[in-house]
Amino acid sequence: MTESRATTAPDGQARPLDGSDHRTETISGPERRERVTTFAALSVPAFRALWLSGVFSFMSMQMQFLLRGWLAWELTESESALGIVMFSFGVALLVSTPLGGVAADRLPKRPLMLAGQLILLSTAVGMGAALATDAIQFWMLALSSSLQGLTFGLIGPARISMTSELVGRDRMGNAITLSALSLSGSRVFAPSIAGLLAGWALVGLAGTYFVSSVLATLSFLLLLPLPRSSGGRDNGVHVPSARSNPLVEIRQGVRYAMASRRLRRTIVISLIVLMFGFNYVAFMPAFVEGEFDLGVLYVGLISSAGAIGAVAAAVLLASRADGPHASTLLVVFGFGFGATVVVLAVMPSFWLAALVSLGVGAASTGFMSLSQTLAMRASDDEHQGRVQSLVQLPFAGFAIVAWPLGGLAEAINVRTALAIMGILVIVAMAVFLATDG
Repeated sequence: MTESRATTAPDGQARPLDGSDHRTETISGPERRERVTTFAALSVPAFRALWLSGVFSFMSMQMQFLLRGWLAWELTESESALGIVMFSFGVALLVSTPLGGVAADRLPKRPLMLAGQLILLSTAVGMGAALATDAIQFWMLALSSSLQGLTFGLIGPARISMTSELVGRDRMGNAITLSALSLSGSRVFAPSIAGLLAGWALVGLAGTYFVSSVLATLSFLLLLPLPRSSGGRDNGVHVPSARSNPLVEIRQGVRYAMASRRLRRTIVISLIVLMFGFNYVAFMPAFVEGEFDLGVLYVGLISSAGAIGAVAAAVLLASRADGPHASTLLVVFGFGFGATVVVLAVMPSFWLAALVSLGVGAASTGFMSLSQTLAMRASDDEHQGRVQSLVQLPFAGFAIVAWPLGGLAEAINVRTALAIMGILVIVAMAVFLATDG
């Protein structure tokens, strides 16, 4: 039986912490398993608000992500410059993520997420102002990328940890997959919207950044009604003392994760696969303009194609992520991710590349959602924030290796660099599968 954070009402029915009524069907038998429907977690009002806030936050971040990559390419026409921008994101994320995990375990989560949204909002306004006054310089792109990495590290563990507390363990995989759906869904529209607005003289790059700031504001407002902390101290779960040493708590979290073979394997394979495979997104501006001689609108279109595939994968997995075959699906999506990146590298036309991007987006999202779900299911309540920070570290890893991979792409070509990334993912998954048992 799975544990669920819920109270028992006088009628004997389990109720979630926020008082909503989100019953699901159950299957009778020796092991009663809850049958989770595709959108079950969204029946919890507080999670619904958190989810919608995530949609606007991710849209803002995705728009800024595309604009930064395009500006870096326009200012330098260098793959290495694209790598430096991602490297700045990765270093900030590497530093902030472990601290974000400790903060998620010891502090109320809503203030952490509100602080992160303020940083995202300030970054969008600052970049828009720099472009509007024609003061933009390359170092500003690196700085804004660092601030976004700081934001991601600060709010990521808190968001997933709060998700678990709001919906309970029996719907954790469903809720995490729906969160991935909000991220993927934002990628369907945000890059294309950013490309259209940036290419429209009436709005331009500066105006597009200001639109991003409006989305960040909406995300901030949706967080305000959420409970200050939906779990932790209020539910009798031990949390670290506010005066305890964060570095000690980080070491404790690492020791806890490494002591469990299941957790250790999930975290390590996630690190390797995402560190090398997910870098394909950093080189899309160079790939689209350098190989197909197309502009920013087409960068947005190919990003949106990948996002459509990601949405399809998230909807498919939402009712399956809590099932008994999640580990098998992780392997399938991992191999699929590597293979589709290799195929993407050899596509002769933009539209064929966009078609393959559907598969890349589906496979990468499936792998990320399942690795998060499996790690959270294998961890106890006391360590969930810190475990989630370890699962999130691969995003820092992929951003950090973007710089040397950018140098590699410049020394050879972007197609060969993409193919190498995909092959490394396939090799890592083969080793993971061979060592299972």
